[in-house]
Amino acid sequence: MATRVCELFGHRRIAAGLLVNLLSSICIVFINKWIYVQYGFPNMTLTLVHFVVTWLGLYLCQKMDIFAPKSLQPSRIFLLALSFCGFVAFTNLSLQNNTIGTYQLAKAMTTPVIIVIQTVYYKKTFSTKIKLTLIPISVGVVLNSYYDVKFNFLGMLFAVLGVLVTSLYQVWVGAKQHELQVNSMQLLYYQAPMSSAFLLLIIPFFEPLTGEGGIFGPWSVSAVVMVLFSGVIAFLVNLSIYWIIGNTSPVTYNMFGHFKFCITLLGGYMLFEDPLSLNQGLGIFCTMSGILSYTHFKLSEQEEGKSKLMSRP
Repeated sequence: MATRVCELFGHRRIAAGLLVNLLSSICIVFINKWIYVQYGFPNMTLTLVHFVVTWLGLYLCQKMDIFAPKSLQPSRIFLLALSFCGFVAFTNLSLQNNTIGTYQLAKAMTTPVIIVIQTVYYKKTFSTKIKLTLIPISVGVVLNSYYDVKFNFLGMLFAVLGVLVTSLYQVWVGAKQHELQVNSMQLLYYQAPMSSAFLLLIIPFFEPLTGEGGIFGPWSVSAVVMVLFSGVIAFLVNLSIYWIIGNTSPVTYNMFGHFKFCITLLGGYMLFEDPLSLNQGLGIFCTMSGILSYTHFKLSEQEEGKSKLMSRP
């Protein structure tokens, strides 16, 4: 009885974490796009605001005894902090330079790249059925991106870099939590300020600090409020990503991401009136068929694995 209660409580915690990630992830895409379109706020500076607000949020959490910080050597999370900068900066740059449809479809490539990384470097194995589902996902993304009326080389470059760094980051998050024996809050508490320091050093080389378009420029009150609100939502996104990956797996997180993908894609066309051609529609259909097949096969394999364990004497 006690075991069943613990399992039920565990499932509810995971469901709550997924719900927070769903709402905050969808919200952050539309808020960031709005900030770029309406105010022209600089990308890397917005990312820095997200990191700082995330660290302040965690600082308040540990002061309220929600978690206890654990001392970590900076050298052991250096690459993770660096990949965190690339993950957020490149995905934001992709969002800034592409339509929401292309931005969201490009993110679907994260799952194939994670599978490649885990196969090559972590020696994990995946069935042939799972590998075959990556073909329609990839073809669909290429179709949509190529026929996007706002197609541009710079946007595609940022999208590709975003996928590569995001995939590495998601794999490392799960690996580091197990390696260092820390929870999501403990790891992010040390990583967020380190990532902020990296960005603070390079922002002056790419974005103005003062004047029009600079972080200390003449921004309206509404722009400042939206940027700070974006930071709070980013805190929820970052925390829920760590929590979900730490309590499940990078692949599970991306499977859940496919649901967010559909909602965000639809919202992009409705709110920002992004144009959609027939070839893009075919690309979306192709990607979605691959995603649904992947999810079906993955869940089937997990059920088969559980059945085998239960049948053992």
